[in-house]
Amino acid sequence: MTRHLMSQFDTDLNEIRAKILEMGGKVEKMITDAMKALVERNTELANSTIEYDHEINRLEVEIDERCLEVLALRQPTARDLRFITLALKIVTDLERIGDQCRNIAKRTTELNDFPPLKPYIDLPRMAAIASTMVTEALDAFVRGDEQMAYAVCRRDSEVDLLNEQIQRELLTFMLEDASAITRAIKIIAISKCLERVADHATNVAEMVIFMVKGKDIRHLGCNGQSP
Repeated sequence: MTRHLMSQFDTDLNEIRAKILEMGGKVEKMITDAMKALVERNTELANSTIEYDHEINRLEVEIDERCLEVLALRQPTARDLRFITLALKIVTDLERIGDQCRNIAKRTTELNDFPPLKPYIDLPRMAAIASTMVTEALDAFVRGDEQMAYAVCRRDSEVDLLNEQIQRELLTFMLEDASAITRAIKIIAISKCLERVADHATNVAEMVIFMVKGKDIRHLGCNGQSP
């Protein structure tokens, strides 16, 4: 590959990185807005969050098309090939995070038709951890930082524990008061959405480790060893 073509190829890869970061920033906004709408019982913000998902879908299509174009024109090899192929997978995970935020916003609009069941404490904590995981997974992707990616994987258990705690607490509400069942089920659904956001962030981190080390740690422990 000539120096000119190598320079153009670097430009292509940087453009893809920038687009993925843009998509990640929009996903983080959706997480923040979805939780703010829930806590503040803001139906208008919830509806705008639902509509914002179209932005995520648009970027997914743009990045997919750009990656496929680079694959066809540049025919990358080795680590560059891993970068492109994993970029295609990462945008799928980001798009699915957007879907989970849309689902949270939908459940919020439904909950706002009822009196509040209880103050939201653990859900915002879950959202904050999950959002940080998304940010750090993308930072690890851009930097090629294996250790940061492993740290993201390890944080997934924090979200899992909070999800289990919320579900146990809400089950108690439902057993003690039948009128709480509808609201509790919707809140459980929101908790599950946040747990899935963290799972998608973990997927991204695992792909970063594969990109950097050529090592697939899916279904293995966060240290890359069988549990």
